Amino acid sequence: MEKENKVPCGNTPEETADMPEKEVKTEENPPETAEKESAEVRKLSEEKKKLEAELADTQDKYRRMLAEYDNFRKRSARERDGIYADAAMATVAAMLPVLDNLERALAVETQDEAFKKGVEMTAKQFYDCLEKLKVAEIPAEGEQFDPERHNAVMHVEQEGVDDNTIVEVFQKGFSMNGKVVRHAMVKVAN
Repeated sequence: MEKENKVPCGNTPEETADMPEKEVKTEENPPETAEKESAEVRKLSEEKKKLEAELADTQDKYRRMLAEYDNFRKRSARERDGIYADAAMATVAAMLPVLDNLERALAVETQDEAFKKGVEMTAKQFYDCLEKLKVAEIPAEGEQFDPERHNAVMHVEQEGVDDNTIVEVFQKGFSMNGKVVRHAMVKVAN
């Protein structure tokens, strides 16, 4: 017995060749599909706009935070410099009475030259330290009175001297980097 060879898909090649071709109708975009696609495009467009707005908002927050951090860093640096300057001024102000006492010691006559020489050297060293710290003496005697730099503790009538001229200094004044550490205590002519 001989078996027939059948093609499992249904038609044999000879049968397929004899069949007329069927027309297949394909529409490029049926109306329902076009509406679905345009709805999807609108939805994607809305999502894109939302994401762009979110991105812009996030970028704005980032820029603001960056600016705040930069301002914080600058403010901290200014405060740190200010704290150093204030501490240095307070230290200098605390040491100025020692300088006043050294100058009083130099003003007193003594027979001991070695002692006098030692006090002079100590006072010179003190002035050198003040100079390194950029501490300067405030000019006073013969200058016009300036309430920002001088402290008038006495007024006198004196002929031959212009009004508001400093005629005597009781205590020297000092400034550091343009700021007054201690006002000069002075006598002013009226």
